[in-house]
Amino acid sequence: MTGRDAGDGAGGDADADDPTTGTSDATAPEVVTIGAATVDRTYHVSNIPEPDGGAYAGSVAEAFGGVGANVAVASARLGRSTGLVARLGDGDVGGRVAEDLDASQIDDAHVRRKPGTSTHCVILRDGDGKRSIVTAGDSAKRLRLSAADRAYLADAGAAFLTAYNPDPVHRDAIDLAEAAEAPPFIFDLSGPLAELAGRGASEETIDRWVEVADVFVVGAVAAESYLGCRGREAATELRSRGAQRVAVTGGREGAVLVDEAGIHELPAFDVPVADETGAGDAYVAALMDRWVLGGDDARRAGRFAAAAAALNVTSEGARGGLATRDSVESFLDGR
Repeated sequence: MTGRDAGDGAGGDADADDPTTGTSDATAPEVVTIGAATVDRTYHVSNIPEPDGGAYAGSVAEAFGGVGANVAVASARLGRSTGLVARLGDGDVGGRVAEDLDASQIDDAHVRRKPGTSTHCVILRDGDGKRSIVTAGDSAKRLRLSAADRAYLADAGAAFLTAYNPDPVHRDAIDLAEAAEAPPFIFDLSGPLAELAGRGASEETIDRWVEVADVFVVGAVAAESYLGCRGREAATELRSRGAQRVAVTGGREGAVLVDEAGIHELPAFDVPVADETGAGDAYVAALMDRWVLGGDDARRAGRFAAAAAALNVTSEGARGGLATRDSVESFLDGR
C-alpha cells in the first residue's frame, strides 16, 4: 500500500509537514533508497548529436527507471528487502510509475503522489549502447522528507541517496547519518555539478557527504566536474578529504575502490553491450550488497558489483538485465 493518497497540505508542497505522508507499520527493510522513479523514453538514434547537430531515431521504446527506483529494484533482485522514498506527480506518468512500483518486490509505502509533473527522462542511445539523458518534470526535485521517512531511514540496514535528490533532502539525511546509531549511508554523486544546479545537491552538501557517507560513489564525468580529475587520482583525493570508503566508476575502464586497506583497481568485464543505461545503478546496488551489508573486502565486493553491471548492460533498458545473486555468481564462476 503506497502513501500516494496523502494530503498535500496548504502549500501543495508539504511532504515534510504532512503527518500522513509515508506512514508504515512495517519494519524498515535492509535497504532504503531515496530518489526518482521515472518513465524513460529511449530513442534509438543513428548517432549522439553534437551541438547544433542532429540524429535520426529508428525506433522509440519506453521503460521504467530513475536512479532511486533502479537501485531499489536491483537490491531486491539480489534478495535484499528494499524500500523506496520518492515523490511522483499526479498525471498519467505518475500513475503508471505507481502501478509498476505496486507490482514490484519493493516496499512503496513511502512513495507518494502529489500535484505536479512526474519526473521523466528522454534517452538518446546509439548503436554502441552509448547514451545521453535529458530529465524533465518537477516531482523529484520537490521531494521533502517527512518525520515518517526519517524514522524509516534511521531503522534501515543501509540507506542510499543519489545527488539528484534536492538539497533539503540531503541536509535531513546528513543529520541522520551523523547520529551515533545511524545505518551506513551510501551517497552517489551521479551527475556533474552543472546538471545538479537548481535541483540536486549543492557543492557544499557534496563536501559534507565526503566526510559523512560510509561509501562515496562517483562516476568519471561527475568526478571530473567536482574534483578536476578521475580514476585513481579522484579516489585518492576523496580519501584525503576524509572519505571513509570510495568507489570511482569508469564504465568499461573499470573502477577504483579505496578503503583503509588501500587502493584497489578493478577491471570491468568485457561483454556485448546492448545498453549502458542503469549500469551504474546495478553496480552500486551490488556494491552495497556485498561491501556494506555483506562484509566482503573491497576486491571481492568490487568484482561482484562489476559482474552485476556487466549483466545489466547486455539487455536494453535501465533494468533490462538486473541480476539475481545466483546469476552474478554463475557469471563469476565462468571467469
